[in-house]
Amino acid sequence: MSGEHGELLPHVRGAAVGARRLLVAPDELLEVRLAFHAHVLVDRHRLGSLGRSPDGSQIWSNERVWDRLATRLEGRIVVLEPLRRDHEAGLRAAAADERIWRFMITDDPDAWLHATFAEAEAGVRVPFTAIGEGVPVGSTSYMSLAPEHLRLEIGSTWMHPSTWGTGANAEAKYLLLRHAFETLGCRRVEFKTDAQNQRARAALAALPARFEGIHRKHMLVRDGVRRDSAWYSVIDDEWPDVRAALESRLATKQGR
Repeated sequence: MSGEHGELLPHVRGAAVGARRLLVAPDELLEVRLAFHAHVLVDRHRLGSLGRSPDGSQIWSNERVWDRLATRLEGRIVVLEPLRRDHEAGLRAAAADERIWRFMITDDPDAWLHATFAEAEAGVRVPFTAIGEGVPVGSTSYMSLAPEHLRLEIGSTWMHPSTWGTGANAEAKYLLLRHAFETLGCRRVEFKTDAQNQRARAALAALPARFEGIHRKHMLVRDGVRRDSAWYSVIDDEWPDVRAALESRLATKQGR
């Protein structure tokens, strides 16, 4: 804002009204700033949610900041492919085991598929299909995307029970972490899981990811069930040691 006329800064002016010049009274300016801030908090993951710069370009967008966010990641046990419509039948077949859904947000695979495609198309989540021996065996996602903070979450992960203990989940985490830190330039990667999900918590601790505590009554899942969530993270300073630990584990799995 200019001190003399109370003119909005260009990025606030563009986000608020899209006008070339806007003069407001001090109390109105506060309201506009608060409204703009609320818009960012609520809708920051949508492309262009932080408004436009004076030249008309978007200040922030997941696409501009992380233009390689959705890319094929190839391992020796699994390959992660960005979700496509032709994966749907294979994912539905892989999801047909009730053990998968015990701690997921929904216990309905069709509801999960519908939400996953919808969120992918809206640009708020980047799902991957895990391919093992040529067929879908599970899924995982980049989510809670915060490019302005160089932060994201790896979550909504499930694997068919036939892959449990094979290293498939560990390799999927390795591929996503490596891409996040070494290609996307992330400083922090988060993980959240049901506090009662001991299998998932043990897997995260084994990465190793840092346990950051329990967020009580964090979510309502599966038709209103209260979930306490266990939070974990890996930061860029820790990544070299985490990478070495994962590569050692995966070498043992692949050497069997």
